[in-house]
Amino acid sequence: MQARAIVLATGNPGKVREITAALGDLAVEILSLERFADIAPPAETGQTFAANARDKALYYAAATGQWCLAEDSGLVVDALDGAPGVHSARYAADRCPPGADRATVDQANNAKLLEALAGVPTGLRTARFLCHLALAGEGRVLIETFDTVEGLIAEAPRGRGGFGYDPVFVIPSLGRTTAELSPQQKNALSHRGKAVRHLARLLASFLSQRS
Repeated sequence: MQARAIVLATGNPGKVREITAALGDLAVEILSLERFADIAPPAETGQTFAANARDKALYYAAATGQWCLAEDSGLVVDALDGAPGVHSARYAADRCPPGADRATVDQANNAKLLEALAGVPTGLRTARFLCHLALAGEGRVLIETFDTVEGLIAEAPRGRGGFGYDPVFVIPSLGRTTAELSPQQKNALSHRGKAVRHLARLLASFLSQRS
């Protein structure tokens, strides 16, 4: 079977690594957005992770002429009424200089989150990561799926792995943040890892029907 080209609609290298690894056994060729640097990114105006994922997938599929896999994911904290939610990546944008690198943005986001939860006891620091995936092509959404992982927000960052909110997101059963896990451990239980494995199964079936 000839490999199907799929553009990954993200510039986040951590997400690219996780998604590419999970789809590695399928007859697909993963194309980075770096190949399409002349395409301006779309505005993310959706009020849900699902809406943003669909919008990005359809936008880049139309712009590149390829199938496109997009995701929107983030952190939902119960004590903050669901914040940062769809604004997870931009939660502390007002604290970052223009053009700040990803490490600076991640650090600012985590600092703002911990400040917002100052004084909140452990039992009320419940949160979850959520990932919604959408694969678009031929003018429509072909496949979509999602998954979550439940956890607690730590009182201080721990660990050097991962990215984003990983240093403050504790897996209760392990007593460790996702930044303290190996990439393999994180991918086995993370919201994105589980969602991509769902997608891989759906995509394998979809491709076999079209062969």
